[in-house]
Amino acid sequence: MQSVVLRARLESALGERIPSPFTDLDQRVLESAPTGIAPLDARTGGLPRGAITEIFGPRSSGRTSAMVSILAEATAHDEVCALVDGNDAFDPGSGLAAGLDLDRLLWVRCHKHDQVLKSTDLLLQGGGFGRVVMDLTDLPLPHVRSIPPAAWFRFQRAIEKTPTALIVMSPENIVKSAAALALRMEQRGSEWSTLLDAVDLNVEIVRARRARRANSKFEFRISK
Repeated sequence: MQSVVLRARLESALGERIPSPFTDLDQRVLESAPTGIAPLDARTGGLPRGAITEIFGPRSSGRTSAMVSILAEATAHDEVCALVDGNDAFDPGSGLAAGLDLDRLLWVRCHKHDQVLKSTDLLLQGGGFGRVVMDLTDLPLPHVRSIPPAAWFRFQRAIEKTPTALIVMSPENIVKSAAALALRMEQRGSEWSTLLDAVDLNVEIVRARRARRANSKFEFRISK
């Protein structure tokens, strides 16, 4: 019953902005989806579609900047995306400033960790999204660690052979073997004027089924 109510709320929230969100995208299974970050795409080949990518690291590690870039790149190419916000922490103003088309984003604002799992499950089962981001970064770590491994494999099966890329943002490596790509991030530095202008990041490819090189490290910059 809760899933039925949640689905109705999601469809109502979308209204006419995004037609038929719970219908299939083009059934062609594309190999990967660009992140909008050229050095990251060059090293990883992009985010695998029909699979899970996990991006993890401590607070201020650049996770949010990477997430916004991924969503902005997708919406710029007319893909519909969903953000399951684990602790209602997303700043739409910052997303808009980074080029994110908010009219093509479904923002699911959660206040309990079980809502995150239920919402993500519903979105993946319904289909129709190019990217679904599951943001766990602001949840208490015990709640994040309590997510059963079976949930990740259920999500993986739901998007297998579809064009959807599921991106899990987390404080530590929790998806494990269910992820096709896992990236550990940390911030090296930043540049400021009156606002944050750029972030310099270290990235380690922890797991990669399709990337060019696993267990490799590299650096890149995200400009605001």
